[in-house]
Amino acid sequence: MSEPTSPPYSPTKIIIPDLVSHCTFNLRKSRYHKMLSIETKQWLFRGDSLDERARRAFYGLKAGQLTAMCYPKAGYPQLRVTCDFITWLFHLDNLSDDMDDRSITEVANVVMNSLHHPYTFRSNARLSRMTRDFYKRMLQTASAGACQRFIETLELFFQAINKQAIDRAHNFIPDLESYIALRRDTSGCKPCWALIEYAYNLDLPDEVVNHPLICSLGEATNDLVTWSNDIFSYNVEQSKGHTHNMIDVIMNEQDLDVQSAFNFVGDLCKRSMDRFIECREQLPSWGPKIDRDVAIYVEGLADWMVGSLHWSFDTERYFGTRGREIKKSGVITLLPSRVR
Repeated sequence: MSEPTSPPYSPTKIIIPDLVSHCTFNLRKSRYHKMLSIETKQWLFRGDSLDERARRAFYGLKAGQLTAMCYPKAGYPQLRVTCDFITWLFHLDNLSDDMDDRSITEVANVVMNSLHHPYTFRSNARLSRMTRDFYKRMLQTASAGACQRFIETLELFFQAINKQAIDRAHNFIPDLESYIALRRDTSGCKPCWALIEYAYNLDLPDEVVNHPLICSLGEATNDLVTWSNDIFSYNVEQSKGHTHNMIDVIMNEQDLDVQSAFNFVGDLCKRSMDRFIECREQLPSWGPKIDRDVAIYVEGLADWMVGSLHWSFDTERYFGTRGREIKKSGVITLLPSRVR
């Protein structure tokens, strides 16, 4: 007769990996960050149709700070467009958490029509008005290549969050390889890389942007930003019953406990930073003008790495008002489940 087994141990505290110390890029912040936050808030709240929950989410988000650290040397007009987009993206992300695939398809149609036809498409939808507004300002100085990449990667974003919604409806947790491929698009990072080109008035040829090393740099940055976000957002997401997170994928696929999964994903994040440094050292030369633009673009990716890591502890999106304390201690207390 076998001995009765004890119930599985459920930890109440988790130690998050120290990614900030591993990230050696210089942290910079635009001198416009305060004005940026004020004006983007006015833009988002225009029309007074946001509910109180959405307003509170904006105040705690601190998108102006994220933008100011990820595009620190951009001119103010470009910085404003970029901050408006990032705020729009987080607002859309909050909305999509409660959407099914059909609702996401409807939203995608409105947004993509607003981008393809910013001067002629007509819709009273708030997202359409916001999309047309920031994109028309972007068109004033953005290169054709940056605009094309911005639109194409947003299309990929909508396709990916649609797939995510289907997985969520069926409580499906994908394997690690499938998750990584999908997460690189659900993150919304790729349009932000196109905005590096726009923010710094770059006009990179397609053959440069599509070079394997440039693609690898963008991918490594996407992975660090995305996987670290999965670490930081896990506590809130698990309390809501959400499982589109690398921590859940690792636990499910490799039969790890939650702390081991955090450590595993943390190691992957550190490797993505190391990969970025290695790829940057191997970049070829395309001539003085293009090399200068490539250096600015790659520095913009590095700004995203270090800026997003520090912002994650300043925003209230993941740790409430305890971000700085958790940044020092590395310890989080798991929230109780809100799922009924």
